[in-house]
Formats: sequence, C-alpha cells, structure tokens
Amino acid sequence: MPTSSTAPRPAGGARERVLAAALDLFGEHGVSGTSLQMIADRIGVTKAAVYHQFHTKDEIVLAVLAPAMESLHHSIEQAEAQPTPEARRELMLTSLVDLAVGNRRIAAILRADPAAAELARNHPALDVGDRIRALLVGPDPDARSDVAGAMVGGALMMIGAAPELERYDDEELTTNLLELARDLLGRHAGPDRRG
Repeated sequence: MPTSSTAPRPAGGARERVLAAALDLFGEHGVSGTSLQMIADRIGVTKAAVYHQFHTKDEIVLAVLAPAMESLHHSIEQAEAQPTPEARRELMLTSLVDLAVGNRRIAAILRADPAAAELARNHPALDVGDRIRALLVGPDPDARSDVAGAMVGGALMMIGAAPELERYDDEELTTNLLELARDLLGRHAGPDRRG
C-alpha cells in the first residue's frame, strides 16, 4: 500500500485548487486586484507552488475561461454541421444561452475588469465572432439582421453583469432568454424572416 508521500494525487488537483481559489478571489477583488500571492495564501501554499502551475495571472484567467471556450468551439462545430439554417441557428442560440447562464459568475468578473475582458477578447480561441454571427443571422445579413444578432449577442454577454437577474434560477433565466432571443431573431434575422 502506498504511503501518503507516494500515493498518486488526482490529476490536475493542484491546478484545480489554484483555479478555484483564483475564481473566488477574482469575484471578491477583481482580476486586477488579485495577486499570485493572494491565491497562494488562499490555498495555503507558497507563491512558488502557484508559479509552478501558472507563470502569470493571465495564464490563470485563460485557464478559468478554457472550459467555456472549449464548449463554445464544440457548439460551433455542431451547429455548422446542421442541415438547415434554422437548425444551425437554434443549436447555436441554445448553446450560447447555456454558456451565458452557466458562466454568469465568470462573465460578471470579466465585465468588472476591463483588462481581463480585453485579455479574453484578444485570445485566439475566441476569434469566432464571424462564425457565430453567420450561424445566428446567416452568411450575408442585412442591417436589420446584423442589429438583431448583435442585440442577442450583447444581451447574452451581459447576463453575468445584470444584478437584477441574479434572483432567477438557471432554468427560468434560460427559458426566458431563449424565448426572447428566438422571437427577435425569428422576426429580424436569417433567410426565413418575414418582411
């Protein structure tokens, strides 16, 4: 039987503890107000132990965002594989709403810290705006379609920063977001809109 010093540790355990502490501290102090030392203190390790996992705070921010980015990319690929524009739009919209609602806390942190938001915006993995736009409003949208798509996208990005929506659970918020976004896009975007 292995001793405690030779027993295998769960994969990613140290990284996950750093990320969990960082997310809590980002929520309390903002990204700019959180240091690697604060993260180390929160989990009871040295700053060197945190540095062993992540060399910069930017790496931590991007690692916090990584699961959402991976999910977004997967959703885009699935939506692009759908046979009709309506099916592509529905799958992309549903995925975006699920991501927005499921990541309200992260979105609020990014909205509160312009430097962190800029870091996320400039990350190559998030250079998918044109693909998402085409899925929501078609490849050659007119001005009205573009505006409708931008309104839906902007609203979904702001979910985490809207304190008045904190009182709604995920299910109720998801239902309302989907209904309103479907209505707006259905009337004003894509080839099936009525003029």
